[in-house]
Amino acid sequence: MKDLALQKFKQLLVIMDELREKCPWDMKQTFKSIRHLTIEEVYELSDSILDKDYDNIKSELGDILLHIVFYAKIGSEMNRFSIEDVLDSINKKLIERHPHVFGNTNVKDEEEVKENWEKIKSCKGKKSVLDGVPIGLPSIIKAYRIQEKAKGIGFEWDTKEQVWDKVVEEIQELKNSEKNLSHEKIEEEFGDVLFALINYGRFLNINADDALEKTNRKFIKRFHKMEKLAGKKKINFNELSLAEMDEMWNKVKKNER
Repeated sequence: MKDLALQKFKQLLVIMDELREKCPWDMKQTFKSIRHLTIEEVYELSDSILDKDYDNIKSELGDILLHIVFYAKIGSEMNRFSIEDVLDSINKKLIERHPHVFGNTNVKDEEEVKENWEKIKSCKGKKSVLDGVPIGLPSIIKAYRIQEKAKGIGFEWDTKEQVWDKVVEEIQELKNSEKNLSHEKIEEEFGDVLFALINYGRFLNINADDALEKTNRKFIKRFHKMEKLAGKKKINFNELSLAEMDEMWNKVKKNER
Protein backbone atom coordinates (compact mmCIF):
# COMPACT_ATOMS: atom_id res chain seq x y z
CA MET A 1 0.00 0.00 0.00
CA LYS A 2 2.81 2.39 0.90
CA ASP A 3 4.65 1.52 -2.32
CA LEU A 4 1.51 2.35 -4.31
CA ALA A 5 1.14 5.66 -2.48
CA LEU A 6 4.77 6.56 -3.25
CA GLN A 7 4.20 5.62 -6.89
CA LYS A 8 1.13 7.87 -7.10
CA PHE A 9 2.97 10.73 -5.38
CA LYS A 10 5.86 10.39 -7.83
CA GLN A 11 3.33 10.53 -10.69
CA LEU A 12 1.94 13.78 -9.27
CA LEU A 13 5.45 15.28 -9.20
CA VAL A 14 5.98 14.30 -12.84
CA ILE A 15 2.60 15.80 -13.82
CA MET A 16 3.54 19.02 -12.03
CA ASP A 17 6.83 19.19 -13.94
CA GLU A 18 4.94 18.75 -17.22
CA LEU A 19 2.40 21.44 -16.34
CA ARG A 20 5.11 23.99 -15.50
CA GLU A 21 6.80 23.31 -18.83
CA LYS A 22 3.82 23.07 -21.16
CA CYS A 23 0.65 24.65 -19.73
CA PRO A 24 0.39 28.43 -20.37
CA TRP A 25 -1.63 29.00 -17.18
CA ASP A 26 0.50 26.85 -14.87
CA MET A 27 3.71 28.36 -16.26
CA LYS A 28 2.64 31.86 -15.16
CA GLN A 29 1.66 31.08 -11.59
CA THR A 30 3.57 32.38 -8.56
CA PHE A 31 3.30 31.97 -4.78
CA LYS A 32 1.12 35.05 -4.67
CA SER A 33 -1.11 34.21 -7.62
CA ILE A 34 -2.27 30.85 -6.25
CA ARG A 35 -2.45 31.92 -2.59
CA HIS A 36 -6.15 32.86 -2.73
CA LEU A 37 -6.92 29.61 -4.56
CA THR A 38 -5.26 27.63 -1.77
CA ILE A 39 -7.39 29.40 0.82
CA GLU A 40 -10.49 28.62 -1.23
CA GLU A 41 -9.53 24.95 -1.43
CA VAL A 42 -9.12 24.75 2.35
CA TYR A 43 -12.59 26.23 2.86
CA GLU A 44 -14.03 23.76 0.36
CA LEU A 45 -12.42 20.95 2.35
CA SER A 46 -13.91 22.43 5.52
CA ASP A 47 -17.38 22.43 3.93
CA SER A 48 -17.00 18.80 2.87
CA ILE A 49 -15.93 17.79 6.38
CA LEU A 50 -18.96 19.49 7.95
CA ASP A 51 -21.20 17.84 5.35
CA LYS A 52 -19.56 14.45 6.02
CA ASP A 53 -19.19 14.14 2.24
CA TYR A 54 -16.32 11.67 2.13
CA ASP A 55 -16.03 11.59 -1.67
CA ASN A 56 -15.61 15.36 -1.67
CA ILE A 57 -13.16 15.21 1.25
CA LYS A 58 -11.03 12.85 -0.85
CA SER A 59 -11.24 15.19 -3.83
CA GLU A 60 -10.48 18.35 -1.85
CA LEU A 61 -7.51 16.70 -0.14
CA GLY A 62 -6.16 15.97 -3.61
CA ASP A 63 -6.57 19.62 -4.58
CA ILE A 64 -4.69 20.74 -1.47
CA LEU A 65 -1.94 18.20 -2.11
CA LEU A 66 -1.63 19.61 -5.63
CA HIS A 67 -1.15 23.08 -4.18
CA ILE A 68 1.59 21.84 -1.84
CA VAL A 69 3.41 20.27 -4.78
CA PHE A 70 2.83 23.44 -6.82
CA TYR A 71 4.41 25.67 -4.15
CA ALA A 72 7.32 23.27 -3.78
CA LYS A 73 7.89 23.29 -7.56
CA ILE A 74 7.95 27.09 -7.62
CA GLY A 75 10.30 27.11 -4.62
CA SER A 76 12.61 24.68 -6.39
CA GLU A 77 12.68 26.84 -9.53
CA MET A 78 13.67 29.80 -7.36
CA ASN A 79 16.40 27.70 -5.69
CA ARG A 80 14.70 28.33 -2.33
CA PHE A 81 13.49 24.86 -1.37
CA SER A 82 12.31 21.58 -2.91
CA ILE A 83 9.58 19.07 -2.15
CA GLU A 84 12.28 17.00 -0.42
CA ASP A 85 13.01 19.97 1.86
CA VAL A 86 9.29 20.33 2.62
CA LEU A 87 8.98 16.66 3.54
CA ASP A 88 12.21 16.69 5.56
CA SER A 89 10.98 19.73 7.49
CA ILE A 90 7.67 18.18 8.51
CA ASN A 91 9.30 14.81 9.31
CA LYS A 92 11.79 16.46 11.66
CA LYS A 93 9.06 18.57 13.26
CA LEU A 94 6.80 15.59 13.93
CA ILE A 95 9.62 13.55 15.46
CA GLU A 96 10.79 16.48 17.58
CA ARG A 97 7.31 17.34 18.87
CA HIS A 98 6.34 13.77 19.71
CA PRO A 99 9.04 12.78 22.23
CA HIS A 100 6.49 10.44 23.83
CA VAL A 101 6.51 8.41 20.59
CA PHE A 102 10.07 8.87 19.28
CA GLY A 103 11.83 9.53 22.60
CA ASN A 104 11.67 8.70 26.28
CA THR A 105 9.05 11.23 27.42
CA ASN A 106 5.97 9.89 29.19
CA VAL A 107 2.54 11.51 28.86
CA LYS A 108 -0.72 10.62 30.57
CA ASP A 109 -3.24 11.94 28.04
CA GLU A 110 -3.84 14.03 24.90
CA GLU A 111 -3.89 17.28 26.90
CA GLU A 112 -0.34 16.70 28.06
CA VAL A 113 0.65 15.96 24.45
CA LYS A 114 -0.72 19.37 23.41
CA GLU A 115 1.00 21.11 26.31
CA ASN A 116 4.34 19.53 25.39
CA TRP A 117 3.82 20.55 21.76
CA GLU A 118 3.40 24.21 22.74
CA LYS A 119 6.35 24.11 25.14
CA ILE A 120 8.63 22.67 22.46
CA LYS A 121 7.44 25.31 19.98
CA SER A 122 8.10 28.08 22.50
CA CYS A 123 11.77 27.04 22.67
CA LYS A 124 12.26 27.69 18.96
CA GLY A 125 13.29 31.33 19.20
CA LYS A 126 9.83 32.89 19.13
CA LYS A 127 9.49 36.08 21.15
CA SER A 128 6.01 35.08 22.29
CA VAL A 129 4.06 31.84 22.55
CA LEU A 130 1.37 33.61 20.53
CA ASP A 131 3.68 34.25 17.56
CA GLY A 132 2.54 30.99 15.96
CA VAL A 133 -1.03 32.26 15.52
CA PRO A 134 -1.38 33.58 11.93
CA ILE A 135 -2.50 37.21 11.73
CA GLY A 136 -4.85 36.42 8.84
CA LEU A 137 -6.90 33.74 10.62
CA PRO A 138 -10.65 34.40 10.88
CA SER A 139 -11.31 36.05 14.24
CA ILE A 140 -13.19 33.18 15.92
CA ILE A 141 -10.56 30.62 14.94
CA LYS A 142 -7.83 33.03 15.98
CA ALA A 143 -9.38 33.52 19.43
CA TYR A 144 -9.60 29.74 19.87
CA ARG A 145 -5.95 29.26 18.89
CA ILE A 146 -4.78 32.13 21.13
CA GLN A 147 -6.53 30.51 24.07
CA GLU A 148 -5.02 27.12 23.26
CA LYS A 149 -1.54 28.65 23.03
CA ALA A 150 -1.98 30.39 26.38
CA LYS A 151 -3.21 27.14 27.91
CA GLY A 152 -0.08 25.41 26.65
CA ILE A 153 2.05 27.36 29.13
CA GLY A 154 -0.46 27.14 32.00
CA PHE A 155 -2.37 30.42 31.55
CA GLU A 156 -5.78 28.81 31.94
CA TRP A 157 -8.81 28.72 34.25
CA ASP A 158 -9.13 25.67 36.51
CA THR A 159 -12.82 24.93 35.96
CA LYS A 160 -15.56 25.65 33.44
CA GLU A 161 -17.57 27.28 36.25
CA GLN A 162 -14.89 29.96 36.54
CA VAL A 163 -15.06 30.54 32.81
CA TRP A 164 -18.85 30.81 32.90
CA ASP A 165 -18.58 33.40 35.68
CA LYS A 166 -16.30 35.36 33.35
CA VAL A 167 -18.89 35.11 30.56
CA VAL A 168 -21.59 36.47 32.89
CA GLU A 169 -19.25 39.25 34.03
CA GLU A 170 -18.47 40.27 30.44
CA ILE A 171 -22.16 40.22 29.46
CA GLN A 172 -22.95 42.51 32.39
CA GLU A 173 -20.14 44.88 31.38
CA LEU A 174 -21.55 44.95 27.85
CA LYS A 175 -25.02 45.70 29.21
CA ASN A 176 -23.67 48.53 31.36
CA SER A 177 -21.62 49.95 28.50
CA GLU A 178 -24.77 50.62 26.46
CA LYS A 179 -25.83 53.35 28.87
CA ASN A 180 -23.15 55.99 28.54
CA LEU A 181 -20.11 54.70 26.66
CA SER A 182 -18.98 55.34 23.09
CA HIS A 183 -19.74 52.95 20.26
CA GLU A 184 -16.05 51.99 20.19
CA LYS A 185 -16.13 50.99 23.86
CA ILE A 186 -19.39 49.04 23.41
CA GLU A 187 -17.77 47.21 20.49
CA GLU A 188 -14.79 46.36 22.72
CA GLU A 189 -17.09 44.96 25.42
CA PHE A 190 -18.97 42.94 22.80
CA GLY A 191 -15.66 41.45 21.66
CA ASP A 192 -14.86 40.53 25.27
CA VAL A 193 -18.16 38.63 25.48
CA LEU A 194 -17.37 36.68 22.32
CA PHE A 195 -13.85 35.88 23.53
CA ALA A 196 -15.20 34.63 26.87
CA LEU A 197 -17.87 32.49 25.16
CA ILE A 198 -15.26 30.94 22.85
CA ASN A 199 -13.22 30.13 25.94
CA TYR A 200 -16.25 28.54 27.63
CA GLY A 201 -16.84 26.49 24.50
CA ARG A 202 -13.30 25.14 24.74
CA PHE A 203 -14.03 23.91 28.27
CA LEU A 204 -17.05 22.08 26.85
CA ASN A 205 -14.81 20.62 24.12
CA ILE A 206 -16.66 22.68 21.52
CA ASN A 207 -14.94 24.52 18.69
CA ALA A 208 -16.81 27.83 18.43
CA ASP A 209 -16.20 28.17 14.70
CA ASP A 210 -17.63 24.71 13.99
CA ALA A 211 -20.61 25.37 16.27
CA LEU A 212 -21.40 28.74 14.68
CA GLU A 213 -21.06 27.37 11.15
CA LYS A 214 -23.53 24.58 11.98
CA THR A 215 -25.94 27.20 13.34
CA ASN A 216 -25.47 29.29 10.17
CA ARG A 217 -26.36 26.29 8.04
CA LYS A 218 -29.34 25.43 10.22
CA PHE A 219 -30.64 29.00 9.91
CA ILE A 220 -30.20 29.01 6.13
CA LYS A 221 -31.97 25.65 5.82
CA ARG A 222 -34.94 26.80 7.91
CA PHE A 223 -35.13 30.15 6.16
CA HIS A 224 -35.26 28.43 2.77
CA LYS A 225 -38.07 26.20 4.06
CA MET A 226 -39.98 29.30 5.20
CA GLU A 227 -39.65 30.82 1.73
CA LYS A 228 -40.86 27.59 0.11
CA LEU A 229 -43.77 27.38 2.53
CA ALA A 230 -44.80 30.93 1.69
CA GLY A 231 -44.51 30.10 -2.02
CA LYS A 232 -46.80 27.08 -1.67
CA LYS A 233 -49.38 29.27 0.03
CA LYS A 234 -48.88 31.91 -2.70
CA ILE A 235 -47.90 34.45 -0.03
CA ASN A 236 -45.43 37.27 -0.69
CA PHE A 237 -42.81 36.41 1.91
CA ASN A 238 -41.45 39.97 2.00
CA GLU A 239 -44.83 41.35 3.03
CA LEU A 240 -45.35 39.09 6.05
CA SER A 241 -45.28 40.69 9.49
CA LEU A 242 -42.62 39.67 12.00
CA ALA A 243 -45.27 37.78 13.98
CA GLU A 244 -46.33 35.85 10.87
CA MET A 245 -42.70 35.06 10.00
CA ASP A 246 -42.11 33.90 13.56
CA GLU A 247 -45.15 31.62 13.39
CA MET A 248 -43.88 30.14 10.13
CA TRP A 249 -40.40 29.72 11.65
CA ASN A 250 -41.83 27.76 14.58
CA LYS A 251 -43.81 25.57 12.18
CA VAL A 252 -40.64 24.74 10.23
CA LYS A 253 -38.82 23.92 13.48
CA LYS A 254 -41.66 21.68 14.63
CA ASN A 255 -41.63 19.76 11.33
CA GLU A 256 -37.89 19.04 11.79
CA ARG A 257 -38.50 17.15 15.01
